Amino acid sequence: MAKGKGQLTARGLAALTPGEWATDAATHGAGVLQARKLSSGAIGFYYRYTGPQRQQTRLSLGSTLSLSEARAAAAALARRYQTDARDLRAVLAAEEAEAANCRAAAEAAARAASASTLSALLDAYVESLELAGKVSAKGVGNAVLLHIKKPFPALCARPASEIELDDLIPILARLIRSKKLREAGKIRSYLRAAYAAAIKAKQDAAAPDMLRALNLSRNPAQNLATIDSGTPRERTLSVAELRAYWRRIQRMTTVRGAMLRFHLLTGAQRITQLARLTASDLDLDHRSVRLLDIKGRRKLGRAHIVPLVQQAEIDLACMREDKRGDFLFTISGGTTGVTYDEFRGALDRVVAEMSLAKELGGPPFTPGDLRRSVETRLAALGYSEEVRGHLQSHGLSGVQKRHYNRYEYDLEKREAISALYVMLTGIGPKWSTCVDVHRPSEIAAAIEMS
Repeated sequence: MAKGKGQLTARGLAALTPGEWATDAATHGAGVLQARKLSSGAIGFYYRYTGPQRQQTRLSLGSTLSLSEARAAAAALARRYQTDARDLRAVLAAEEAEAANCRAAAEAAARAASASTLSALLDAYVESLELAGKVSAKGVGNAVLLHIKKPFPALCARPASEIELDDLIPILARLIRSKKLREAGKIRSYLRAAYAAAIKAKQDAAAPDMLRALNLSRNPAQNLATIDSGTPRERTLSVAELRAYWRRIQRMTTVRGAMLRFHLLTGAQRITQLARLTASDLDLDHRSVRLLDIKGRRKLGRAHIVPLVQQAEIDLACMREDKRGDFLFTISGGTTGVTYDEFRGALDRVVAEMSLAKELGGPPFTPGDLRRSVETRLAALGYSEEVRGHLQSHGLSGVQKRHYNRYEYDLEKREAISALYVMLTGIGPKWSTCVDVHRPSEIAAAIEMS
């Protein structure tokens, strides 16, 4: 049922019954405001006009408007209807479609901007390290989160392409003020490498898509000045200190003692490489383990064979006594490899005991100092740089060594390990019966003279 045309009033609208229409007074040819009581009790407002084919058409104005708001909305449509929009519904639909397209474009632009922020660049760089199998990926990700993302959220939300050199300076300045020079140097390297990787990805079909999608062509971190982290560590343990360290870890009956002994008896290899050792890397017939050296820019790891004296084999068995997993260098029965923090925690306790006992001739030492000390002492015994490099897997990146010199220096490495064992214990090492034990008496004499 519909009421005739007349001035709509609030009282009149309230008196409508559900489904009943009421029409406002209107000017001829301008369309008209209509109202209808809905089953919910609310008043729905409509603008009715005559379309191009002389058909009556209603456009809903909604049911949340007041009467004055509905009149204003209807008046606005009437003005458009009387000027150039006789097919008002089609015109409004086209405008809504255009507005929707604009919103979609704006949202796409916002998504593209968020996908190409400094934060997105750093995430893509870390992910590319993970895809390449780099063991440093986790550490890089943690450092980026701690020193860039958390302290500089606004900077990380900006497009990577808009970042300037001046924007990156505060990141490093914050670390330098905190005396974290080594960490500042690392962050500088990560920023430079992340931008360089994204730029290179544009020309490299094998590069990760996430880096290529950033579409970067400029590296604002390129000119970040190098950071002097101070005097490089030069701590080298004397023979007396090494022997004191060995005596202490030899007396340890825990799995951590076996871990420390195995580390030293294999020539103080890198913790991260030892931590990757699994059962498949152990060759009992050859009395050796195979490390995979993937540091630096290598895409494929280089096999690095380290001979094992009998004590190292015993310590290896001690670490894997429970055999709950495949890892060899472990304190969890093989379920996981030893982390650097786990190793450093055990080492620091021994160093603290040595310090209290006045067994140190210098400051406390680190795993890196042990590694340097082993090489230094072997050098003092006359072992060449070539042999030391093959034992500790460093200095082997030259073209000749990568492609031509495939000799593995097995006998030389065993002799060097023998010399290390004699230096620590004063007695010759025990090998398999098929392996020659090289001149332990001569080695011991050389050590006493050094």
